[in-house]
Amino acid sequence: MVKDFDFPSLAYVGGRWQPTSKTFAVKSPYSGELVAEVADCGEAEARLAADAAVAAFKEWKKLTGFERGKILRKWNDLLIAHQEELGRLTALEMGKPITEAKGEVLYAASFVEWCAEEAPRVNGELIHSRFPNKRQMAVYEPVGPVYAVTPWNFPTSMITRKAAPALAAGCTIIIKPAEQTPLCALYLARLWEEAGGPAGTLQVLPASDPVPVSRVLMEDMRIRKITFTGSTPVGKILYRQGADTLKRVSLELGGNAPFIVFEDADIEKAVQFTLLSKYRNSGQTCVTTNRIYVHRKLEADYASALAEAVGKLKVGDPLDPSTNVGPLVEQQGLDKVVSHVEDALAKGAKVVTGGKALGGLLYAPTVLTGIQPGMRILEEETFGPVAPLMPFEDEEQAIAWANNTDYGLAAYIWTKDLSRAFRVAEALEYGIVGVNDPVPSAMGSNLPFGGYKNSGLGREGGHWGMEEFLETKLISFLLP
Repeated sequence: MVKDFDFPSLAYVGGRWQPTSKTFAVKSPYSGELVAEVADCGEAEARLAADAAVAAFKEWKKLTGFERGKILRKWNDLLIAHQEELGRLTALEMGKPITEAKGEVLYAASFVEWCAEEAPRVNGELIHSRFPNKRQMAVYEPVGPVYAVTPWNFPTSMITRKAAPALAAGCTIIIKPAEQTPLCALYLARLWEEAGGPAGTLQVLPASDPVPVSRVLMEDMRIRKITFTGSTPVGKILYRQGADTLKRVSLELGGNAPFIVFEDADIEKAVQFTLLSKYRNSGQTCVTTNRIYVHRKLEADYASALAEAVGKLKVGDPLDPSTNVGPLVEQQGLDKVVSHVEDALAKGAKVVTGGKALGGLLYAPTVLTGIQPGMRILEEETFGPVAPLMPFEDEEQAIAWANNTDYGLAAYIWTKDLSRAFRVAEALEYGIVGVNDPVPSAMGSNLPFGGYKNSGLGREGGHWGMEEFLETKLISFLLP
């Protein structure tokens, strides 16, 4: 059980920690042990939260950006001060290695820091009129109460990446965290309360079944925006539901990221690149490299070097600081990894290293060669520690293969040729491209994050993220 955390069985609604009629269990994906019993919200709590968000919005939007920024700065300071606690919670409920988990807390705080500074800079624009007796301006106003549905793979940073710009813009926000990882969300709410966040401005509704909560909030005309990070099928459902009340919609959805290793690549650096891009968070990130296209001249040497490096990764207890790869978050995720590898092997792929489950929800970091079109591992997002290698002949073929997907979140290339780097980066149909950079969005609170095609709508981070929570109003004065 979690120590020094005495309220996981309570939901945070309307500025109060409230019990619910039932709870659900959160268990460690590594040990299977109970971490906490958590409040299980439903329609009743969702209605209360909607009422509270609407009431709080009337006052919160009246504060100046400087006043909202002051509270956000306090929240940022508290996140940093509680890095150890939040990191440990992440390792316990999600299985992320503790070193990565503590790093995520700083990443989460960076969004709060950025938005605290950006809140006073939501400026309007004076427009020169065509008429001499008119004075016209565009002003920005908060869109209104927001419903946020957040994922389990980054249980602190995916909350602050949505909540910080919403709150800075003057919106209130209701958060429905993933059922696998509600504890970090509740802890963030406690810190928001401690920072002086007014009642109803930020609320957290844990739920074992998201449907009742979502149904209430998506049907409520007063909730003016939905922001979601998760799977593409669920994102499309929310997109359709939002149409009935014409909610503003932001969606950060699935990916199928390619990594192209050109013939001029430095193999040692490309391998280190792959370790960061593929095996971080056990391969459970939306920007994780999912397909590796290696120039045929380098395939054998790259595969050998990668397998050697992967074989040195330590798999195990996420609370052990020396662990590199922790468990998959749930059985469904492990089953998908196993099925992708089995499908590839049945169709001619070869295991260079790994290729097996290790007990519990652990899976050995894996490298596969002999990958061919038609294998599921090329067509679907694996979300696990498996690197499939496929040789290509030339630049044109590599680009065509990389773009041959319905997704377009992140893509990566390794080359020393600057002209090629620009040429390929511009040809790739992705919202994020890392050129010799395995983590282009690292500490990217000031950068635009989002994808093309089935990878979503809108952007998070930087001024682009703030604009997702703002409406534009024209004010025109006719002078006497």
